[in-house]
Amino acid sequence: MKKLLKKTNQMFPVWALLFAAAAYFHPPLFNHYADYILYLLAAIMFFMGLTLVPADFVRVFKRPDKVLLGTGIQFLLMPLVAWLLSKGLLLGPEMTAGMVLVGATAGGTASNVMVYLAGGKVALSVTMTLFSTLVAIAATPLLTQLYVGQSLDVPVIDMMKTIAWVVLLPVLAGVVINRFMERFLRKNEIWLATLSMLGVVLVIAIVVSLNQGSIATLGPVLALAVILHNVTGLAAGYYGAKLLKCDERECRTIAIEVGMQNSGLAAGLAAKYFGVASALPGAIFSVWHNISGAILAGHWKRVRVKDGS
Repeated sequence: MKKLLKKTNQMFPVWALLFAAAAYFHPPLFNHYADYILYLLAAIMFFMGLTLVPADFVRVFKRPDKVLLGTGIQFLLMPLVAWLLSKGLLLGPEMTAGMVLVGATAGGTASNVMVYLAGGKVALSVTMTLFSTLVAIAATPLLTQLYVGQSLDVPVIDMMKTIAWVVLLPVLAGVVINRFMERFLRKNEIWLATLSMLGVVLVIAIVVSLNQGSIATLGPVLALAVILHNVTGLAAGYYGAKLLKCDERECRTIAIEVGMQNSGLAAGLAAKYFGVASALPGAIFSVWHNISGAILAGHWKRVRVKDGS
C-alpha cells in the first residue's frame, strides 16, 4: 500500500492537471464547494503540523542566516515581481490582487518534497517553510495593502485573522498532537502527504470550476504571468544564494522555497476577499509550480554536487 501511495504522490502534477481539466470542462463537479476552500487549506496545514516537532522550530534560531536570506528574497521580491508582471501584461485589479497574493504568501508545503527530490537540504527547507508561514501572518495582508490597496479595499486585520485560523492554529495543533503520537505518525507519514496532496488538488479544482469563464478569455496571458513569476523566483533564489556564498545544496533549497509559494492559501484568501476571479492566479500557480518544481528537482537529482553525491 505504501508503494502505491508513494507512486500516487509522485504523480502530484498529473493529478493537479487532471482535476483542473475536469473542473474546466465540467464545472458543476466542483463549483458547489466554494465554501470549503478555507477548511481544506486548514486541513492541509494541520497535516503539515503533524509532521513537525518542536526541534523544527529550534532550527530557526540555529540557522538564521540562510533562513532570513530565503525569506527576505521571498517577501521582498516575489510580490514586487507579481505587481510588475501584472502591470506589464495589463491585468485587471482583481487579477493583480491574485498575483500579488501569490507572491506575498509563504513557501508551499510541496516545496519540502521537491527539495528532497532535488538533493537539497530538507531540514533547511522545513525551517524556511515554517518561518515564512509565521511571517506571512502579518506580511501577506500588509504587502497586499502596499501593492493593491489603491485599487482595491484590502481588509488587513480580517486577513490576519483568517491566516491565523487557517495556518497558525492548525500547524500548532498538529505539532501538539505529534508530541504524543510521534511514533505512530512517523510510520504513517505517507498518508499525511497523500491527504495534503488531495486537499491541494481539490482546492485547485474548485477554483478552476468557479473561474471557467475567466480562464477561457484570460488564460494565455495569465498563464504567461504565472510562469514568468515562478521562473523568476526560482532563479532569484538560486543565484541570490550563490552570491552570498551558499553551497550547492543550500542554493537548490532556497531556489525551490522562493519559487514555490503557498498558492492554495493565496487562492483561498483571494476568493474570500477579492472575488472568485482573483483566485485564478493562485489556482494556475498551484498547477504550474508543481510541474516546474518536479522538472527542476528531476534535473538536479541527476547533477552531482561538489561533495560527490
